[in-house]
Amino acid sequence: MIPLHKDNQEEGVCPICQESLKEAVSTNCGHLFCRVCLTQHVEKASASGVFCCPLCRKPCSEEVLGTGYICPNHQKRVCRFCEESRLLLCVECLVSPEHVSHHELTIENALSHYKERLNRRSRKLRKDIAELQRLKAQEEKKLQALQFQVDHGNHRLEAGLESQHQTREQLDALPQQWLGQLEHMPAEVARILDISRAVTQLSSLVIDLERTAKELDTNTLKNAGDLLNRSAPQKLEIIYPQLEKRVNELLFQPSSEKR
Repeated sequence: MIPLHKDNQEEGVCPICQESLKEAVSTNCGHLFCRVCLTQHVEKASASGVFCCPLCRKPCSEEVLGTGYICPNHQKRVCRFCEESRLLLCVECLVSPEHVSHHELTIENALSHYKERLNRRSRKLRKDIAELQRLKAQEEKKLQALQFQVDHGNHRLEAGLESQHQTREQLDALPQQWLGQLEHMPAEVARILDISRAVTQLSSLVIDLERTAKELDTNTLKNAGDLLNRSAPQKLEIIYPQLEKRVNELLFQPSSEKR
């Protein structure tokens, strides 16, 4: 084990992990530690029933961890996270009928587990955003092609009106050649706007996921669960209906059609 150094206190370094203090917590004797580091120390010391400062060994109260680390029902240190109720539990909560059949994780494992899930979900959404942007580019290309056909039709009609070599029947037939294409333009524009909105909303979720993963601690575990639920695939279907189907259609198109 790396020895604890008192000098580190002056440098803003946690004596336990010897890294920059994160969510600094002060013990009763005034020493500073990362909240997570001190929580883990308390968990290991709970077997003896005595919680002492890791640096000077003076007795301390578990309340220094903060209100989020103390069970509001039993005034004891929380030690587990219940995935069903998304609540922090103490040893007395664990034996209550309400939680006996639930699945609980140690706080340390819960933090690691949810951080990995948040990062994995973020990577998945970034991939979806990239595919949506490719789909948007394809739709914009279609719209440009339609616009070109309409503009070209207008030009031919204007040229025909000035020409003496086209009959009235030929001139009347020209608009019909591109009128059908013109009718498709509003649908193409609507699809592009739908994709743009989906990209914006997914990007916002990615920001929330990455920030929550970076700042995850005991107090925000419940928020992590709520965010994972909000960004679940079945919820994203509301943001952009048939997202997976449209993306897969794009991915499996012949290369000649994508150009």
